[in-house]
Parts: sequence; C-alpha cells; structure tokens
Amino acid sequence: MTWDRQAAGAGVGALLIAAMLGGCNTDPTVNKDDDFEGMNRAFYKFNDALDKHIIKPVAEEYVKVTPQIIRTGVTNFFYNMDSPNVILNDILQGKLKQAWDDTGRFITNSTIGVGGLFDPASGSGLIRHEEDLGQTFGKWGMGEIDYLVIPLVGPNSVRDAPDLVTSALLSPLYYASFVVTFPLGALNAINTRANLLDASRIVEEAALDPYSFVREAYRQNRIYKIYDGNPPIKVEEENLDTGETGVLHVY
Repeated sequence: MTWDRQAAGAGVGALLIAAMLGGCNTDPTVNKDDDFEGMNRAFYKFNDALDKHIIKPVAEEYVKVTPQIIRTGVTNFFYNMDSPNVILNDILQGKLKQAWDDTGRFITNSTIGVGGLFDPASGSGLIRHEEDLGQTFGKWGMGEIDYLVIPLVGPNSVRDAPDLVTSALLSPLYYASFVVTFPLGALNAINTRANLLDASRIVEEAALDPYSFVREAYRQNRIYKIYDGNPPIKVEEENLDTGETGVLHVY
C-alpha cells in the first residue's frame, strides 16, 4: 500500500477502482517497461511498511472517532483547494467550457460552501473534474516515459511527477503559514487514507504481487483519466484470408 501523490495519503484503492472502471482498455502507445524496477520495489516496500505501521492504523482510529459528515467536509475542502490546478490544466488541454465550469465551481464552493467544506456546486450541476499536468502532457501525446515509485508519494511516472510541484504551487494552502499548512497536510493524508481503507483491502488480500498489481492499476488509471474515461481499445484481429494477426485500434 502506498501514499497519495498529492497529500501523502494512500492511493492504491482509488487506482484499483479506476482500473476496474477502465476495464480492459489499453493505450497502444503506453510504455510497459519498468526500467527502474529494482529501485521502485525498494521504495514500494518502504512506503508499504510506513503505511502498515503508521498511516493505516492512524486512519483506522480517525474513522472510529470522526463522524462521516465531518470526513466528507474535510474531503470536500481539499478537493476545493486543488481546483486552481484543475482549472489551469483545463485551459492547457483546450477544455475552455470545462475551465469556465470549474472556475464557477471553485467560486461557489469557496463562498457559499464555506471554503469548500460543503459542495453546493454539485447540487447546481457543476460536477467535479480531475485534471493535472500529467494528463495535460498525455493529452498532447507524451507517454509515461517510465514508471516511478516516489518515497512518501507512491506510484507515479516521469511524465506525471512534475504535477507534484505545480499542484502544490497552485494550491491556496501553499501560501498560508507553515503552522497552518503542516497540520492540514497531515489531516489530508489521514483523511485520504481513511477514504480508501475498504478499497485497499482488495489489493492486500487478492494480489499475488502487490507491486505489479499497483503498477498496472496506476497505468490503467492514468490512461482512463487522460482519455476522459474513453481510452482506445487494443484488440487482436485475425485476417481470415491470410491467417495473419494484426492490431486493431478502436477509438
């Protein structure tokens, strides 16, 4: 089990869910290699041990003592803080209508929603989107280059890693005092991990090689997001006349 890439929370459960939603869809251009596997596995073990011995137990206690309504408010708040990064990448991807909607969502939830603790924007039909710099690079044709596991962050890639910087710089919390950002960052990590307790158990119980499972789930998740839920399908097609097999790309 590894940590969430934006707030050092756990992300494997969400990756698993997204991979299942993506079904068997694959991007024919994705790099299936893992050139840094030795290093990645070492970092994976480090993150996993840290999660099992510290993060997960704390998250479980957090769930026991914190009502669901409060945890939902915390989740809403951190989603709202990520909105400026989403809006910028909407624009970079040419999704101007979505950028307009996401700006309206950010303003609505930051004001009427009391800083994002509540989500009145969704009730008004402004749904939440997830866009980041890695998705922007992917939309314009960049492959993952190589898979990475980052200490305290978890599954990532050479293409996706720069978003760790831009998302932090675009968050309003970055410009608050350290005495505010540090405890909020810890709360975000614990709350994120708590939201994924049930989903992550599937990885822990079902995967023969959790590292490989998480790696492929991460890749499927990124493809799913880059293509806005409609990734290309790579299937084998046999030519009935010649008996030869080729690749049919369905978009």
